[in-house]
Amino acid sequence: MDLRDFYLLAALIACLRLDSAIAQELIYTIREELPENIPIGNIPKDLNISHINAATGTSASLVYRLVSKAGDAPLVKVSSSTGEIFTTSNRIDREKLCAGASYAEENECFFELEVVILPNDFFRLIKIKIIVKDTNDNAPMFPSPVINISIPENTLINSRFPIPSATDPDTGFNGVQHYELLNGQSVFGLDIVETPEGEKWPQLIVQQNLDREQKDTYVMKIKVEDGGTPQKSSTAILQVTVSDVNDNKPVFKEGQVEVHIPENAPVGTSVIQLHATDADIGSNAEIRYIFGAQVAPATKRLFALNNTTGLITVQRSLDREETAIHKVTVLASDGSSTPARATVTINVTDVNDNPPNIDLRYIISPINGTVYLSEKDPVNTKIALITVSDKDTDVNGKVICFIEREVPFHLKAVYDNQYLLETSSLLDYEGTKEFSFKIVASDSGKPSLNQTALVRVKLEDENDNPPIFNQPVIELSVSENNRRGLYLTTISATDEDSGKNADIVYQLGPNASFFDLDRKTGVLTASRVFDREEQERFIFTVTARDNGTPPLQSQAAVIVTVLDENDNSPKFTHNHFQFFVSENLPKYSTVGVITVTDADAGENKAVTLSILNDNDNFVLDPYSGVIKSNVSFDREQQSSYTFDVKATDGGQPPRSSTAKVTINVMDVNDNSPVVISPPSNTSFKLVPLSAIPGSVVAEVFAVDIDTGMNAELKYTIVSGNNKGLFRIDPVTGNITLEEKPAPTDVGLHRLVVNISDLGYPKSLHTLVLVFLYVNDTAGNASYIYDLIRRTMETPLDRNIGDSSQPYQNEDYLTIMIAIVAGAMVVIVVIFVTVLVRCRHASRFKAAQRSKQGAEWMSPNQENKQNKKKKRKKRKSPKSSLLNFVTIEESKPDDAVHEPINGTISLPAELEEQSIGRFDWGPAPPTTFKPNSPDLAKHYKSASPQPAFHLKPDTPVSVKKHHVIQELPLDNTFVGGCDTLSKRSSTSSDHFSASECSSQGGFKTKGPLHTRQSPST
Repeated sequence: MDLRDFYLLAALIACLRLDSAIAQELIYTIREELPENIPIGNIPKDLNISHINAATGTSASLVYRLVSKAGDAPLVKVSSSTGEIFTTSNRIDREKLCAGASYAEENECFFELEVVILPNDFFRLIKIKIIVKDTNDNAPMFPSPVINISIPENTLINSRFPIPSATDPDTGFNGVQHYELLNGQSVFGLDIVETPEGEKWPQLIVQQNLDREQKDTYVMKIKVEDGGTPQKSSTAILQVTVSDVNDNKPVFKEGQVEVHIPENAPVGTSVIQLHATDADIGSNAEIRYIFGAQVAPATKRLFALNNTTGLITVQRSLDREETAIHKVTVLASDGSSTPARATVTINVTDVNDNPPNIDLRYIISPINGTVYLSEKDPVNTKIALITVSDKDTDVNGKVICFIEREVPFHLKAVYDNQYLLETSSLLDYEGTKEFSFKIVASDSGKPSLNQTALVRVKLEDENDNPPIFNQPVIELSVSENNRRGLYLTTISATDEDSGKNADIVYQLGPNASFFDLDRKTGVLTASRVFDREEQERFIFTVTARDNGTPPLQSQAAVIVTVLDENDNSPKFTHNHFQFFVSENLPKYSTVGVITVTDADAGENKAVTLSILNDNDNFVLDPYSGVIKSNVSFDREQQSSYTFDVKATDGGQPPRSSTAKVTINVMDVNDNSPVVISPPSNTSFKLVPLSAIPGSVVAEVFAVDIDTGMNAELKYTIVSGNNKGLFRIDPVTGNITLEEKPAPTDVGLHRLVVNISDLGYPKSLHTLVLVFLYVNDTAGNASYIYDLIRRTMETPLDRNIGDSSQPYQNEDYLTIMIAIVAGAMVVIVVIFVTVLVRCRHASRFKAAQRSKQGAEWMSPNQENKQNKKKKRKKRKSPKSSLLNFVTIEESKPDDAVHEPINGTISLPAELEEQSIGRFDWGPAPPTTFKPNSPDLAKHYKSASPQPAFHLKPDTPVSVKKHHVIQELPLDNTFVGGCDTLSKRSSTSSDHFSASECSSQGGFKTKGPLHTRQSPST
């Protein structure tokens, strides 16, 4: 809502909330033409206004003041002390006052005036409506003193011929009432026809046959009378000429026609085409159109009638507000004495061509157009009565009124079209000495037309005549970088006083330190060099003070505008702009906006931007400063871009400046965690039975090449810890014992560890296998790796304890059976030997010993061969892995192991853990230490191992498996000497180990936990 709409709304609301306590209305009725000092009414009596102050009980001296416009001749006067209303010497003429009023308004000719009651504490606004009744002061008159009518000699008796009607400015019974034919000679009579509008038209009746040869001219008188008292009348000579025969008279198609034409119709616009016909032929059928005698001269000036065609056109500009309805009588004559008559009513429709009128009548008499108020005047002091009107009608004539700007005055609606201008707050002479504002009246037409009235209010401190400036507001302009002492203007003021009271000295007001003013001549000069960028406009006052006692003074406002020169370079809001964008942002995306300002104005501040050194990575809009990318961002490849931007203004010569721009690429979670430790999915850690709860038994470590929260990792065990024996630290990845291992916990444990980052909006995950072997020792590493390979057949969502325990039980059972069988064999052999020795004790003693030695040696050879076969069968770990992956070996000369890539579906209970595709590089080598109990941590391979690749199309087992971090699969221990192959031939314990002193070997300490090997 703009300011104008706000004022319109306020004015409408004010109109709805009229203060009945201060606005009252009186209606009086008088006759026109009353002499001077005739009483009309008594305001305090008619409104029952008491002169007693209700608060104090004392008699109040009320003052009644007629609010009139300066220069008007009032029709009535009001006694200031008694409130009585009298006529004045100015005659009230109803016909002049309500000229052009229609018949519908004949009883409503009135004029209005306003009377205020003072002082302000008793203020009332009285609106007085005085209805002026008609007096018969005008006689009816014919349009011409001589009326000529031509009648054909063959006219039939009782034929009627129209006579121009008379007019009377009076109305009602005081208007035209009766016509009378004098000296009709019994040949002619008179009849009166009354129209629907109330007009009376006289018609001449032929009562006898006419004979032009006997008498061709009749001279009579026609009299018209009104109905007033006393009755007034007038006469006209009626001359009838008997013309030769013309059989048929013209006939109009329509006798009454009504048309509408807008008041802004241009000259030459067709109003209506009249058409009359005549049954005669030849010259008797030639019709000539003329205006009737009743048509007013003013109407004839506005409209033109084509005598031949009957076309009525506009020949002068129309004004609906001057005359809204024109009645035109058109006669169609064929040369006979009886023309045809048609009445055309032309309604001039309204166009919003009149601005509202503001009638500003001061309650406080102004001096030279300025109202002087004392600073002691209270709030709501009445200044003026404002009446707004519009000559247009309907919407075009609906007017509202408001004050153009914020001042300590307001308009208070008292009637629909009247407002009181009054103070809205206390006035301060020392603060503001004068106010100059406009009152705006606006109509509702399209487009809306406005009218303004300027109100000047000066405050005084009981002073007489202060000096007055010729111009209340002085506006100047000067270019910046001027020279000191530059002449600007001469300020002058006048004082209505005389002598020393009229001697004026000038003085600059506040905020004028950049100017000098000659106290006598009023010459204003510049005392400093202007800089538009520091201050573009100087507004100060100049005081003119007279030499009176006490001295009086007035002020004028001086506005000095400093014009711009191109003396400032463009200035960036920052010397170094830094913007942050997300990586993976598509090309041509907006990455930032460069803002630059120029303290100059106009073309001097029109700045264009350009990039100096960017290699086409970015596009810069030269006007808006919007930077768009011409590349796709990848933080891991390049985390920032830096270039320079140049700004050049449009001045002559142009000025420029530069700034640095840095585009910082922010991380997006687009990289999964990468496992560093454990180095392989087949390595293991030894957990002694003596380990105490809380001790670290293994550690998982991974890194994420993203940054921030996208690189923060969380470690969780998702499978393999159904007994709750282990716990992983979610932050460090250290796996600790929750409780001391029990004998039932001995064996291989496979933990599936999920490593997820804290990225947003989607976290990325990686799985890794951690094998923990719970036992006092790990003497037979090959056996443990064999168990690890066999667990590869177990889905990740199942605990390997369900499958590995049978392997261990089977080993123990095999060992026990072997021991029992061996014992039984020994017993049988001993028993047989005793029997044989008893029978052949002497003769076969030597032979029996040799036989017994051969029997003891042969089983050992078979056992050695069987053991070698078992080693060969266990040599390759690939057979179990091939059940669910496809293995591709790299070329022998590969320097490092290739990564393993594969996708294996998750089991249902682990599908919540989102696992992606991973690409691992070779695990970093570690150094094997002989005395370390952790073989997997310190393992170092002496020979390159084949690389394995998990392909997406590799056939898998029926059960679904996880995608696992592809660490090097085969982590077979290789020592300095083959301790596993050089075991004692009498030992069948898979977990026993012999000492090895070679470099890279290992040496076990303490007893090893032994189990029976499974029987083949």
